[in-house]
Amino acid sequence: MAKTLHSRHNEIFLDKLRKLRESRGLRQADLAHLLGRSQGAVSYVECGQTRLDIIGLRDWLEALDYGFLRFLKELDAELRRLDALRLRPKPGKAPKRPGRAARSSVNPVILLGLNDK
Repeated sequence: MAKTLHSRHNEIFLDKLRKLRESRGLRQADLAHLLGRSQGAVSYVECGQTRLDIIGLRDWLEALDYGFLRFLKELDAELRRLDALRLRPKPGKAPKRPGRAARSSVNPVILLGLNDK
């Protein structure tokens, strides 16, 4: 499994958490008070130094009065859009076909010296 802490997906997740807090007109200290944590703990989560587990995320969203499943569905849609953009071939380049070896222009008979008699 690839590391996700510094991935684009994690950046989108953290940005979504921060924007949700800001849309509620809350400072990090305000959210921290609702969570019973320190402002620094909220800051560490929002900047990616500390991870939220699924239960922590549920508590976080509950403190922001935001639906857990709604958040997950929205996040999933954003991540799928990102993945779709990354999987598109670049203009002017033919997409690679997986599982196909590159064709060589070298004749294998000449390469192996089988034509010398």
